[in-house]
This record gives sequence, structure tokens and C-alpha cells, in this order.
Amino acid sequence: MSNPWQRALEQLEKAATIVELDPDLTARLEKPDAIVETEFGVQMDSGEEKKFRGYRVQHNNILGAYKGGLRYHPAVDLDEAKALAFWMTMKCALVGVPFGGGKGGIEVDPKKLSEAELERLTRAFTKELALHIGPEKDVPAPDVNTNSKIMHWIYDEYSKLVGRATPMVVTGKPIEIGGSEGRTEATGLGGAYALFAILEKLGKERKGMTVAIQGIGNVGSFLAQYLEEAGMKVVALSDSKGGAYDANGLGVAAALAYKKETGTLAGFAQDISSHEILTLPVDVLVPAALENTITDKNAASIVAKIILEMANGPTTLEADAILDGKGVTIIPDILANAGGVIVSYFEWLQNKSNQKWRKDEVFHELKTKMESAAEKVFFTSRAKHISMRDAAYVVALRNIQDRMAV
Repeated sequence: MSNPWQRALEQLEKAATIVELDPDLTARLEKPDAIVETEFGVQMDSGEEKKFRGYRVQHNNILGAYKGGLRYHPAVDLDEAKALAFWMTMKCALVGVPFGGGKGGIEVDPKKLSEAELERLTRAFTKELALHIGPEKDVPAPDVNTNSKIMHWIYDEYSKLVGRATPMVVTGKPIEIGGSEGRTEATGLGGAYALFAILEKLGKERKGMTVAIQGIGNVGSFLAQYLEEAGMKVVALSDSKGGAYDANGLGVAAALAYKKETGTLAGFAQDISSHEILTLPVDVLVPAALENTITDKNAASIVAKIILEMANGPTTLEADAILDGKGVTIIPDILANAGGVIVSYFEWLQNKSNQKWRKDEVFHELKTKMESAAEKVFFTSRAKHISMRDAAYVVALRNIQDRMAV
């Protein structure tokens, strides 16, 4: 099933049945609380005014303010945004972060804008969103084609509109204006912590295990480095242009340096496509690129016995069933990639209390939360004889239901 929102609803329905979730709560989670859609004008460098469409999906705020990324992309998809906002609600509930899920963005190709146009676009969008966001209401963060500079512009514009400095309105800011140490590494490191915790529960020795990672953006590249440091053998890496494979281990630092210098992994080792990387004879497979990567077309050919989902929604429902039948352990996305929102929460907390945590403090707290969530998912899976994906949703839904009962 390729529609991410339909898949999200099926995942919710399945877990709600296991938990015997209150039907009213299930119904509430089946639709976003609000969808903000807006069209606004921005002056281009040429002097002409151009119209842009922006949106924000606010899925659920039972646990706290809506939280999630803003993306700038020409192919903005509301069904995808609804699914991502739902997954963020589940992710926060699973790892014990007091936020709900949100997602949004602008239909634009930012590569076609000058920096001045990009700033005017961001500030205009902030004005459109101002009544809908806020430190206790909705806290955006970076996503596809957005970064700490864009978060700075939102923070600055919002602060002007409300008449006071309000750093808590966004996370992912530059460190010098309230961003958190360790935020850049957080998602990749959190994935490593989740994997190590599950391997320990399975009684598997991680040293020498082979790993293939599809997607070496920020998340995949940091994860590769952490896994190699832990004694695992990273044998394959790929990006959208292709990849490199060496059964004896690539040497992550050298591979990343080569890609940075040449813009590609082609020629670094044995060339391999980003599709071929999924079926390599490895112990651990990491989809860290796009959604719907593992489907009923390739699931039967996957050799890895453990899949660490660092991308959002990389495995279709049909593929899930095939992999489950093969006895593959899937560490689901809402657990595996939760490190980013955990450290975003830490940034929000630091802003709230006017504190500055050291990087080692951030990593210690991240490790504690990731290991706790992984343990709950693992034992729920074993106790109920369900997959770890279903178990992750069960833990998350129980936490939301418990909050409703307070």
C-alpha cells in the first residue's frame, strides 16, 4: 500500500484492536485536529509578486503542543503530511516526549530562490502561521530543504509579531541562538542506541555484524559512523545516485570523504544501485532514505535478519507481512528514528529553563530515553506475540490513553 495516510490508519486500527482502545479515542486519532492551508504573496528580486501555497497539519495534542517539521518542496502531498504528523504523535507517545504530531511546508523549489527571496518567503509564511503556532501550541522544526537558518528566520519573525523573544517557538535553531548541542547527530545516534538495545535483548553480539545503509544524508552518515565505532562492519552505503559495496567493510570516514569530494560514491568500491543494496547478504539492513522503499516486489529477496527503519514509512504493509513470515526483526521507524524529536524536546526544555546542556549530557539523556522505549517495545512484542511495529504502536497508544484518563 503506497498511500502513507491509508497505511497509517491501518496501523492505528490494528494496534487499537490489540489495546482495546476506547472507540472515541480511536476516532479522534483517525483524523487530524486541524489542517491549516494558506496562499500568500512574496516579492521576488525582480519586483514581481509571486503566490505560494503553504500548509500545516496538526494531528493531535493530547500529550502536548504539536511538533514536527516544515518542508519546502514542489511536490507537497497532504496525505503524506497527515501520515507524518500521525507518526510523530505516535513517536512522541512511544518515547515519552510531551508533544503531539505536526507537519507542514510550502509548495516551492527553494533551489530556484535567492537567499533574500527564501528569507522573505519564510517570514511571509510565519505571518500566515503565527496564530496557529507557539511554544505551547505548535513547535515547527527543520525537514526536507529547511535548516537552522530558516528556523532562525521563523523565530525572529514570530518574536517580532508577538513583541518578545520566543526561542521556544521552533527547534533546530543555530546553537548560538538557543539550539541544542547534539541535535545534528541526534537521529543517527538514537538509531544506534535503539539497535544496540534490541541486539542485547536478542542476545546477539554486535561486534563484526555486517550492515548496509540505503541513504547517507545527515541521518545515515552519522549512523554509519556510530555503528562502525561500535565494532560493526559497514559493507555498503548508497544515495540516490548509487552506492558502494565491499564485503570486507568500506571504511565509513573514507567513503564519506570521497562522496564529499566527488559528489558520488561511484568508483569508491564495487558500484551498486540503491535498489540492489536492499538485497545484500548482510546482518542488518538500514533503509534511511525514502518511504515505500521495501515493497512486496523486493521483500522476499531481502537477506538481512534485522531491519532498522531510519526513514519514515520505508516498508509497505504488504512487505511487512512477507518479512514477518520470514522471521525478520524490524525495528520500526517510530522507535528507530525518534532521536531527532527527543533532542528537539531537549532544546525546547533548555530554552524554557534558560539552560545550556553539554553535548555529553544531551547524549546521556537521549540514550536513556531510547533504551527505555526499545525495552518496552521488545517486551511488549514478546508478551503479546506481536511484531515490534505493532508493539511500538501498542506502547504509544497506551501512553495516550493513560494521559486521557488523568
